[in-house]
Amino acid sequence: MENLILDCDPGHDDAVAILLAAGNPQLNLLGITTVAGNQTLEKVTRNALAVCAKAGIRVPVAAGAERPLVREQLIAGEIHGASGLDGPVLPEPAFDLDPRPAAQFIVDTVMTQPAGTVHLVPIGPLTNIALAMRLEPRLVSRVKSVVLMGGAVGVYGRTPVTEFNIQADPEAAAAVFEAGWPITMVPLDLTYQALATDEVLARIGAEGGELGTFVVEMLTFFGNQYRKERGLPAAPVHDPCAVAKLIDPAVFTSRPAFVAVELTGTWTWGQTVTDYRGQLGRPHNAEVADRLDTVRFWDLVTDAIVHLHNS
Repeated sequence: MENLILDCDPGHDDAVAILLAAGNPQLNLLGITTVAGNQTLEKVTRNALAVCAKAGIRVPVAAGAERPLVREQLIAGEIHGASGLDGPVLPEPAFDLDPRPAAQFIVDTVMTQPAGTVHLVPIGPLTNIALAMRLEPRLVSRVKSVVLMGGAVGVYGRTPVTEFNIQADPEAAAAVFEAGWPITMVPLDLTYQALATDEVLARIGAEGGELGTFVVEMLTFFGNQYRKERGLPAAPVHDPCAVAKLIDPAVFTSRPAFVAVELTGTWTWGQTVTDYRGQLGRPHNAEVADRLDTVRFWDLVTDAIVHLHNS
């Protein structure tokens, strides 16, 4: 069983990632931390608690950074709506937040577990992870791996060269990539393969009961926004791809690369510069995901929803 902390900014795809992390019996979800990103910290934290309430998930939830380390806050209201999780009716939270700030929760949890047994899975801006590293530098040597959803190589999102999570706090992202721990970057190039098609939604709705209906409502809104804003045929469900890697390493392939985050370009700040061929003369510091087994992926997601519905 793999232990993980899920750091997120729910967000429709974050919500599905929470369900996958909590609903797969091969994973031990130690806690959920939230960070401002897709919407404000208050909204995304409320969304995390609402998803937990809907699915009967009882793990610690700790709120984290309400703004990036240096820059002005970005949100993705055009994709996720005014609440950050528009579409379904959200239940009231079923329990209170953990009183610790997210960075402290991450440090406490990792440092009290045996070394090399906890994965960090950040699927929003990387502010909380950078703050935790600053709070406890020994964290880097104790984490088993970091599997992050973020970045882009040849497919882009918010701008012609950037992906939202990295652009939202590039200084934090740069610190994470420079830290020297095992990193897998799950970029848009991979996650745009995880499309919630009509067939996928029909299966989730048919097999997942009331929780499946909730997911279909979420992803229907999400898909409509992607069609309107980005011209895609269905919503790419980015964030669960990172969680899926811990369950089934064969769910996607990856290649080693040196990844740097551009911090000073007038038009390119937040870009993940990805060097597979060693042209920059730097050692590889990340595995970069490139090809998704969509059948395996959607089996994992659907099975987790069914498991939570039946439990």
